[in-house]
Amino acid sequence: MDLFEEKHIKPMLISEMTDPFNDPNWIYELKLDGIRCIAYLDQDTELRNKRNDLLLPKVPELSGIYKHVKERCILDGELVILKNGVPDFFELQKRSLTSNKFKIQLSSENFPACFVAYDILYCKDTQLTDLPLLERKRLLSETVAEDPKLAISRYIPEKGIELFAVAKNQQLEGVIAKKSNSKYYFDKRTKDWIKFKFLADQDFVVCGYIIKEKGVTSVILGQYNGTELIYKGHVTFGVKYGDLKKLEQANNSPFLITPPGNEGAVWLMPELVCVVQYMPNEKGTLRQPVFKGFRDDKEPLECQVNI
Repeated sequence: MDLFEEKHIKPMLISEMTDPFNDPNWIYELKLDGIRCIAYLDQDTELRNKRNDLLLPKVPELSGIYKHVKERCILDGELVILKNGVPDFFELQKRSLTSNKFKIQLSSENFPACFVAYDILYCKDTQLTDLPLLERKRLLSETVAEDPKLAISRYIPEKGIELFAVAKNQQLEGVIAKKSNSKYYFDKRTKDWIKFKFLADQDFVVCGYIIKEKGVTSVILGQYNGTELIYKGHVTFGVKYGDLKKLEQANNSPFLITPPGNEGAVWLMPELVCVVQYMPNEKGTLRQPVFKGFRDDKEPLECQVNI
């Protein structure tokens, strides 16, 4: 079936974090703090996340971006909301988790979303994934007429260390390094796309919470090892009790053995995924963890240990 008509793309994945490097055979672009999104643009706009959920109801202000492409195409990119010129994941997360049309409309007026394209996978009835990355980048720039709601990700060749320094100085997420001749592989993680980040982040299953003194709330985190849910610790900074009390409670711990120190926990059904940002260290523990928010584009079973 035609790739555009099928509309079931699972995007290429980014490999593990490494130290920044310079290489003339690579290009580098800023990593944006948003939601990965595939855009199908023809006579209308269709936006889908990694789980293939429709996103346009959450960002109705982007319904007209199809008018800014010259051919029917499929774009890979990032859905972002800017506040003070910087991507704000929290504002985007609030939008993605609400179904209240009035709140969505109000947010779209106050904090409009935009789609930043960094790859083109299909154009004018032709699949482009076997072309080298720089050729796809050229076709992307020829196909898209930029607009405040539809932008093209800029990149620089060779200078990964320097771009990472800029990203760190401006408190952005980091940099994505890509081999200049890399092909596009659906739903695969290769060494062709690598991230440099000042702060790391991981996805965890929300397993419960503990209410501490002075109204402080700590979220209990888990990840799967195959099909077994493994306890991975707590995060407190950034957690809001009001977001947790609405969730469905469970009668028992979701772990086979309740970890020590969690005897007073409020256990939850392990149905929700959250993002935790932290300082990387050699021990692999969560150092100075910060709760960034929930995400609905990932299933709990996808939160696997060491992935």
